[in-house]
Amino acid sequence: MKLSGKVAIVSGASKGIGRALAKRYAREGATVCLCARHVEELRAASLEIMAAGGKSIFEQTDVSDESQVEEFIRSCASSFQTIDILVNNAGIVGPRVPIAGYNSQEWDRVMAVNLNGAFYLVKHALPFFNTSGGSIINLSSSVGKTPKPDWGAYGISKFAIEGLTQVLAEELRPRNIRVNAVNPGAVVTAMRHQAFPDEDQRGLKKPEDVLDVFVYLASDESKGVTGQTFDAQRFSKKR
Repeated sequence: MKLSGKVAIVSGASKGIGRALAKRYAREGATVCLCARHVEELRAASLEIMAAGGKSIFEQTDVSDESQVEEFIRSCASSFQTIDILVNNAGIVGPRVPIAGYNSQEWDRVMAVNLNGAFYLVKHALPFFNTSGGSIINLSSSVGKTPKPDWGAYGISKFAIEGLTQVLAEELRPRNIRVNAVNPGAVVTAMRHQAFPDEDQRGLKKPEDVLDVFVYLASDESKGVTGQTFDAQRFSKKR
């Protein structure tokens, strides 16, 4: 119960890493506020948490729409008065093509979800963060650290997430709000399958296998740790 008494927001919580993480946080004692676009899957995730004895609310939210994000954050704050943890997990891949051939509308959509969505959530959540501090965790990627061709807007959005993490870490240090990024690595998810449709996923980690670092960064164990990027699979091996 490393997160007992804490309130956590997880975006993109209807499936994949977000859903698994929301359930893990609840088992660790956190109250979890979930958002995603797919409301039926989101509702099912929240019901699973409550059926297991956890506390959860959810709201259908497109994180690329600032007004929807603001409404969601206000619902969380009015229900639980404070926020301790924010995980910016929502993301989409977009086309795997060279930049020169990238569709402009697809570019805008990927950036709107992956980068703007994280910005909106941080912006509207910060006024409600606990006065004693808290933790923001941004989902990064290996292609957000090392440039690779044909990752288009997704790869560049993750480079931007790394930069956002660094800037926020410095800005929020006086408030004791730590900001870190996590690269989950190769994990069995629908988004991974979209990016690598011919890949045999049987040898990949499941979302539940890469969550230890997210618990560490959300818990008081990581006080003072900020502005870093963690590899989720290496972290789990060390544990």
